[in-house]
Amino acid sequence: AVGKYNEFESLRRAGIQFADTRGYQYSRRDVTGWSLTNAYASTLGTVFTEQAKPYEVELCVAEVGTPENTGSRLYRVGYDGSVGDEKQFVVMGGQTETITPVLTEGYAEDLDLAAAVSLAVKALGAPAPSNGSSSATAEAKTFGAGELEVAILDHTRPRRAFNRLSDERVAELLG
Repeated sequence: AVGKYNEFESLRRAGIQFADTRGYQYSRRDVTGWSLTNAYASTLGTVFTEQAKPYEVELCVAEVGTPENTGSRLYRVGYDGSVGDEKQFVVMGGQTETITPVLTEGYAEDLDLAAAVSLAVKALGAPAPSNGSSSATAEAKTFGAGELEVAILDHTRPRRAFNRLSDERVAELLG
């Protein structure tokens, strides 16, 4: 999630409660990324239309496939409750118009982890487009491993797919 911490943290807790309740009442198989996405979209859509101030958040819901069925899905939920079914990657937050073209150009289905992390860092450091007021071209920004927070969704892990990488591992991947 991106946006105001207190708003997306309350949504995160509500999502956990939704998954726990749905899984207990019915079956764990009934808790899908799509069902959680719909719950978030409904909540955000209601807040957007009925409250004086909408939540200032964007969410990404990732449904991670199993090793046998790698049918993973990414859903993006906007502050107004709109839902996007993303095919390859999700970019959220401030500089999406700068980051997205770099990822689109460099993305490939079979990227190894080192190449994927390098591509993401390159995209994050891409210079913002000039506003036409200056002829000087902005320089690409560089990041050290300690400045990044990197995590992967690993469908081979038995219970929890989310795996945050250490600074040492990120430095190793960046070469």
